[in-house]
Amino acid sequence: MKSKQVTLNDIAKKLGVSIITVSKALRGHPDISAATATLIKRTADELGYLPNFMARNLASRKSRSIGVVLPQIAHHFFSTIMDYIYDYATLHNYQVFLTVSQENAEMQKKQIQTLLSMRVDGLIVSISQDTSSFEIFENALKQQIPIVFMDRIPDISNCNTVTVDDKGGAYRATEHAINLGYRNIAQFAGYSNINIGRERITGFKQALIDNGIEVNNDWIIEGDYEEKHGYDSFMKLYKENNMPDLILAVTFPVAIGIYTAAKEVGMRIPDDIDLVCFGNSPVQEFLSPPLSCINQPTDRLAKKSVDLLLENIDNPENFNYQQIIVDTELILRGTCIKYNKR
Repeated sequence: MKSKQVTLNDIAKKLGVSIITVSKALRGHPDISAATATLIKRTADELGYLPNFMARNLASRKSRSIGVVLPQIAHHFFSTIMDYIYDYATLHNYQVFLTVSQENAEMQKKQIQTLLSMRVDGLIVSISQDTSSFEIFENALKQQIPIVFMDRIPDISNCNTVTVDDKGGAYRATEHAINLGYRNIAQFAGYSNINIGRERITGFKQALIDNGIEVNNDWIIEGDYEEKHGYDSFMKLYKENNMPDLILAVTFPVAIGIYTAAKEVGMRIPDDIDLVCFGNSPVQEFLSPPLSCINQPTDRLAKKSVDLLLENIDNPENFNYQQIIVDTELILRGTCIKYNKR
């Protein structure tokens, strides 16, 4: 037999107080004393009370929930960001519903439709690498649904974005390598139809041009953001006997693919081929050699995304769209720290 769901009335009857008092206490209302609030919350826990979010939504016109759409989660960058999003949203008493598109634009569309049907108050979205249509985002924005695009952003106007300085990060890492003495530098890049791939290619090229080095398009290889791209691109250049002296990898997983390929063909990092990548992970300190990187501060990306979304939710009438860019940092470990003459 199905047990009866505990209601606010049940808690009120047990304690001999009004339903309004119970409701205010559970919502942290300042009208209720700390002692009374503690007693009511403890009793609610003992009885197994679960809040009715749908009813709360009808009463307040807010669900106090946000939806998050990420392209993947088995990636240190996104999993760390998600941890911080949960932390910051919880501080503001918001529920978080996470979905993962698995780099599939059609799945991404369905997930957004599902989240909107759940009446979330807003969305944080990092688009999949094969996103070519922005119609679902444009329609949501026309309906005044708050959205913050984080890291990977669509090419649409009048929207909130929080990104890192991809172009500047690529520029600084490339110029650092040039200052060490490197001239033959390749980039295993992301797809240029996505802003992070496009901006990192732009920064890389600009650093070469500003330092009087000709851009070799054969050494700019576009692909996805996974290990296979790093491995396959390395092997392509190796088989063509067209190896650079240093590679800028678009992500840490791409760099791992490079480590694997180099070991397979008997090339040593950094002595025979040097390397630096976008993205920081605790694992990089334990590689042989430890991997230098362009750090994207995931805590700041998450905090600014949550803060911006909640600002948009709380002040829809007076809100102005914002484009926030977070600085990167070059972290030097055991690669890209000296020029290795060939």
